Amino acid sequence: MLIDDQAMIGEGVRRMLADEKDIDFHFCSDPTDAMTVANEIRPTVILQDLVMPEVDGLTLVKFFRANPLTKDIPMIVLSSKEEATTKAEAFARGANDYMVKLPDQIELIARIRYHSKGYINLLERNEAFAALRLEQEKAEKLLLNILPKPIAERLKGAQNTIADYFSEASVLFADIVGFTELSSRLSPTDLVAELNLIFSAFDLLAEKHGVEKIKTIGDAYMVAAGLPTPRGDHAEVLVALGLDMQQAVEKYNASSTQSIGIRIGISSGPVVAGVMGSIKFIYDLWGDTVNIASRMESHGVEGRIQVSETTRDLLPDHFQFEDRGAIQIKGKGEMNTYLIVS
Repeated sequence: MLIDDQAMIGEGVRRMLADEKDIDFHFCSDPTDAMTVANEIRPTVILQDLVMPEVDGLTLVKFFRANPLTKDIPMIVLSSKEEATTKAEAFARGANDYMVKLPDQIELIARIRYHSKGYINLLERNEAFAALRLEQEKAEKLLLNILPKPIAERLKGAQNTIADYFSEASVLFADIVGFTELSSRLSPTDLVAELNLIFSAFDLLAEKHGVEKIKTIGDAYMVAAGLPTPRGDHAEVLVALGLDMQQAVEKYNASSTQSIGIRIGISSGPVVAGVMGSIKFIYDLWGDTVNIASRMESHGVEGRIQVSETTRDLLPDHFQFEDRGAIQIKGKGEMNTYLIVS
């Protein structure tokens, strides 16, 4: 694209480039329209006179560099004089090259091709970088779907082994009651769709309460609070989540032709958490607290939230309990457990 108020210069440059099939020539004789034209045609090189009416050539160079659509387009300024100070000022404003008009045909074509190729390479690099950033964002989003954000950040920081001890945390297990009977009546596709509907509702509730979904195991759902970021109300927030999960199941039953129940168990105490695997990552939990929480669920009551004594002791006074007394817990012997009333 050539910007020059003299039609004679425009015709001269057009003739110089007439036989160059790879160069499309656009002439703009009105410098006040130059920005609009450049935005429309997106040239790969701009040739521009420095002395024009209404618009100062150096100022126009500055405008092109300030415009997001033209800021990287190579600019060759044309002047009637070979002046060092003018050259320096043009380069300071953002010009890439300087030629005295009318320039030699061979040299002009060579410089146009040189700058055009450089700009096209820049566009291709930018496009490649944008595609790479998009893929990185997709990979990061996928990683965040698998791991808690603080853990994902540590993993990206080349920390190979991630294992943390939390002295105070709470773990919740929830099991869908009636799922086995449901699986005998529904097709695999319908079964997965129904389970996904329920667990997606649980996911939203976990996000609402700011707790960490750990994993699903068949028709069981595992959540933790107090890790990977410690929080003092870990027991209370999991009970609140459990109550919301019960309501979510009630809403599901009211709007579905299927009918299910839910059994929830919670325990509190020390937990070890870490990342397992080198190809398929999983953030998992270990320790007595995890095992007891699982037993609270499996030895619990449909439609109720059963908690261990350690969890009960951490809950505020406004919670009410039903004391189940000592019950036999597999692997732990007799334990005092409690059902949340409200």
